[in-house]
Formats: sequence, structure tokens, C-alpha cells
Amino acid sequence: MQAALGGGPVPILALRIRAFEQIAWRQGRSTARRHAARAARVVTATARRVCRAGDLLGHNPEAALFVLALLDPSREGGLAGAHECRTVLERVEAAVCAQVPLPLETGWTVARAGAMRGIAAIIDEALERGLRERERYEFFAVVGHELRTPLTSIRGYLETILEHRTDPSTAQRFLEIARREALRLGRLVEGMLDFSLLDLSADAFALASCDLGEQLDVACDALAGAFGAAGVRVERIPVEPLRVGLAPDACVQILLNLLDNAIKYGRPGGQVRIVAEHVPRYARLWIEDDGPGVPELERDTIFAARRRGSTACRSGSGVGLAIVRTIIERAGGEVAVDRSSLGGARFIVDLPLRAESVALTS
Repeated sequence: MQAALGGGPVPILALRIRAFEQIAWRQGRSTARRHAARAARVVTATARRVCRAGDLLGHNPEAALFVLALLDPSREGGLAGAHECRTVLERVEAAVCAQVPLPLETGWTVARAGAMRGIAAIIDEALERGLRERERYEFFAVVGHELRTPLTSIRGYLETILEHRTDPSTAQRFLEIARREALRLGRLVEGMLDFSLLDLSADAFALASCDLGEQLDVACDALAGAFGAAGVRVERIPVEPLRVGLAPDACVQILLNLLDNAIKYGRPGGQVRIVAEHVPRYARLWIEDDGPGVPELERDTIFAARRRGSTACRSGSGVGLAIVRTIIERAGGEVAVDRSSLGGARFIVDLPLRAESVALTS
């Protein structure tokens, strides 16, 4: 492989099974080698389909590392570009993940002619670049996901006013909701660059608080059009005053994601139930639907970024539940999913109460 890099710029693609060393330590090297051998067969077979005759594949079985050098010119006659490198990586990664359910590190770079680096440094650069690209993807996926709900809500209420005859009081209420969502959208845009909703420091939640019932009103108003379009009936158990340790925008973001999830996966014309109650030191919120539910084996993994369950709809981005968990955990709460009495999924959220709320409910 090192000799192949001496003739000029060469796109290098790297894939590494991250869990190889852990498997070897926990289950023995023979088990780890079996996983590596299976991955090698999949990578080799996939590379033969997606690469050209002159491309080169290297494999280090001890490190479960695979390297592809795209030596053949692209179809346009030049060096393989970024899009082609990513496409090849995605196809190989998808094939490996389908048959070897282990996490992969992937990435690509271009090895320049005459560069005084060994293949190990080139591979490290490729994997580091892949990590940065995934982080950027996650960022823009979060941006797109979080901006979609207020934009949809604003458009829905304005279109209702313009296209349907509404009485003045209803039109005024719809305009107030659209204005409120526009203001929240502005705050989202201002805070998105520093991940204000996903701030990793506990200080961001130290003094924040809001009334859970009030934020439920805001979230239900924002999604009223979506509930109506799906024909979904919302059942809300009356909420006692519960002041939780979250900023209003962060609380609404949790509720919007969970309610949007219930609309997507519940039955058309079905039911969504919302229950909030006081438990020791926490406000417990249930949001449940009557859809297919979440299989038991997937109830821990669906909160991971870009991880979508087997019952997921195709339009999902795979980041909504990851955002929910991040916000809740940073606030000192917990989130879990179980089977709903309606037949679908029940998301259970525990949010820490503020002292004034504890005093009211005790």
C-alpha cells in the first residue's frame, strides 16, 4: 500500500471496527478474529462491486482496519472527488453494518505525492476527517430538525387565515400563535451556533425554570395543525402546577419532539394521551400513542443520534429523540420508553422540580 502512494495524489478511504479491541478483551481474540474475518469478506465483496479494477484494498486483521486506495481515474478522467469517496465509503459501511453489527470509524483523505508521511499517519488523518464530517452532519441535522417545527407551525396558521374564512377572534389567536413561534424561531437561530439547547454544562440549567402546563399549552398550539391533519385526538389529563428546572424554550423543544413523534407513529385518526403528575422531587410526564410501539430490544438505542427504530417512518432524521435525551439529562432528569396502554409507545420523562413547585404540591 505504501508503494502505491508514491506516484501522485491518491484518495485514501479508511474503515476501522472500533469495538475490535473490546471484543478481544471481553470475549477473547478468537471471537474478535471471527468478526474481523466476516467484515473482511464483506468489505472485499463490496469493494469489488463499487470500486474499479485498478483500485487497491489493504487489510490489517490485527487492528480490524481496512484501507482503499482509489488509484483508477474517475469516470470524468481525473482524481476521484469528495462525492465519490463518500459514496464508496457509505456503500461499504452499509454492507458491513448489515452483516457485522459493530460500530465503525470511517473517513477519507488525499495522500499527496512526495508527502513525508507513512500510511499510519494518512489513515489517522482520514479517520479524523471522517469524525469532523460526522460532527458537521450532526450539527446541521440538529439545525434542520429544530427549525422545521416552528416554520411548519407558522406556515400552517398563516395559510389557514389566508385560505379559509376565520372569524376575527380566531384569526387573532392564530396570528398570536404564529408570532410566538416566530419569536421562538429567532431565539433558536441565535442560540444554534453554540448549541444553546444542547449545552453540555450543568450551569446552563442552574437557574432555569418554567411551568410544565404552560409549555404543554404552547407545544399543543404549535402542533394543532399537525394533529388536525392526521385526525389525531389529543387527550390531556389536567395538569397541576408543576415548575420544572428547564428554560421554557428547552421544555417546549422536548414536548414538540415527543408529540411530533406520537403524531408520526400513531394511527391516523388515532389517539395521543398526555399525563403529567408529581412524584417525589420530579414532575413525571407521559406522552403515549396507539401506533406500533418500540420493540423491547430497541428501547435503549433509539435515543442515540441518527439511530432509528425498525418501525421508524422514512421522513425522520434520527436526531429528535437524541435531542430530547440530551436536554433532559443535562437538566438532571431521565427519559425512557415503554409499552403504552393504548397499544403503542409511552415516553416517560422525569424532570426535576423547582423548590417552589415542591412546596405547592407537598
